[in-house]
Amino acid sequence: MVAAVAGIAAPVLATAGIWYWGSPRFSDVGYRPIQPVPYSHKLHAGDLGLDCRYCHASVEVSDVANVPPTQACMNCHRLVKRDSALLAPIRDSATSGRPMHWIRVHKLPDYAYFTHRAHIAAGIGCVTCHGRIDQMEVVTQHEPLSMSWCLDCHRNPAPNRRPVSEVTNSKWAPPKDAGALAAKLSSEHPVDPPVKCSGCHR
Repeated sequence: MVAAVAGIAAPVLATAGIWYWGSPRFSDVGYRPIQPVPYSHKLHAGDLGLDCRYCHASVEVSDVANVPPTQACMNCHRLVKRDSALLAPIRDSATSGRPMHWIRVHKLPDYAYFTHRAHIAAGIGCVTCHGRIDQMEVVTQHEPLSMSWCLDCHRNPAPNRRPVSEVTNSKWAPPKDAGALAAKLSSEHPVDPPVKCSGCHR
């Protein structure tokens, strides 16, 4: 009897374990690499209120949210903390013309097609996928970005939509009557995100 129960339970537990510990929710959420320069989004995007698009300038028109060039940093740091030892790699990059080698935090597999442009146009806020970046000293992956996670939103995008003017506003909260806003957005700018394989696997 014990052997029969163990024979049934072992494969079930093994499958559950692999399903969980091999999933992006376990392996990817919480990923926070050490960058070549300790850049605080809490300071820049939170305390100073810099708009995401100042550094990630092409996010509204491109598939990818560009990594900011050294020049974007030097626009301020020619004057601000210009002698900071922590910013030496930035100054070296500006002097040499060699780009900084930032470590990418959020990355989908190459076989998955994704465009920031379409999501921003649909009113999907940065915080939906990236979390409260404006509160992070070190950028950390907040969501699994797995296929099932994406499909949950594609099947019902309304709860994640906001006015396009508020896409980069991390502090924005839906009004008390969120249903009315969802209906308004759906009426003014209907979206039909793909749920078939070919939508994201091209």
